Amino acid sequence: MAFKSGFITIVGRPNAGKSTLLNLLTGEKVAIISKKPQTTRHNIRTVVTTENYQMVFVDTPGIHKPKNKLGEYMMEEAFSTFDDVDVILYLVDATDKSIGPGDSMIIEALKKSGTPAVLLMNKIDLVEKQSLLPLMAQYNEAFDFEEIIPVSALKGETAAVVTQAIEKLLPEGEKYYPDDMLTDQQEKVLAQELIREKLLYLLNDEVPHGIGVEVIRFKEDAQKNMIEIDANIYCEKESHKGIVIGRDGAMLKKVGTLARQDMERLFDSKVFLKLWVKVKEDWRNSQFMLDELGYKAKE
Repeated sequence: MAFKSGFITIVGRPNAGKSTLLNLLTGEKVAIISKKPQTTRHNIRTVVTTENYQMVFVDTPGIHKPKNKLGEYMMEEAFSTFDDVDVILYLVDATDKSIGPGDSMIIEALKKSGTPAVLLMNKIDLVEKQSLLPLMAQYNEAFDFEEIIPVSALKGETAAVVTQAIEKLLPEGEKYYPDDMLTDQQEKVLAQELIREKLLYLLNDEVPHGIGVEVIRFKEDAQKNMIEIDANIYCEKESHKGIVIGRDGAMLKKVGTLARQDMERLFDSKVFLKLWVKVKEDWRNSQFMLDELGYKAKE
């Protein structure tokens, strides 16, 4: 059997379950997960290699109407993947009653790209099977999908069903990355994203979306098997700073502990993590701050 390889992008509206699916397909926690929408800000690449194929997955920010420069950057990131991949996995929420404006925008982009697309109707564990049929029919009429598959990104068996559908569509080809490579994200970026995930998990309402994280120091000591990480947490208001730090520093300590535990698992190393909280008003509209935090616009 010929070896297959290719790039697969995962797209959908905020909170459709893209990062959960990516972590399921790769068997590792490489994308941050939160119940809050617009969690992913970067396109994250992860690699799955077997004897038969190499799949390079690209997790994208949830597609939404941008309200600031950060939002514009995220949409540019998401749509830029459509033409550069071999397969598009389009994730929709099975609890929806009909195709909304956000999904209509995605379908239009799919039509322009001409890239083969598989529709995954996620969260089927939350709906009656019969109620899926009308929504499935609407999507079937809206676009010529290669396959429409009802799934739950929380269930292990989903990984085999989805990879099988992808493998059929991948071209024959050589490996793009070494066998043992899991992600092209730098460890510094992964550390940054893990801190942000904990903030999203522990904080409420609008505060987390006004937060940016910058790792200012990442020092590895191979002899001691230890990594020292210093990071700044930026928020937009003084009142938000107080919430992030918490009473007697309790919230910041909790964020640090949870992020450090995940980092130690991911990096297989002892981690010494220091966090600072700073206020930068309206940083999501500052091109300088966006560049500093790694949200650089395409040239």
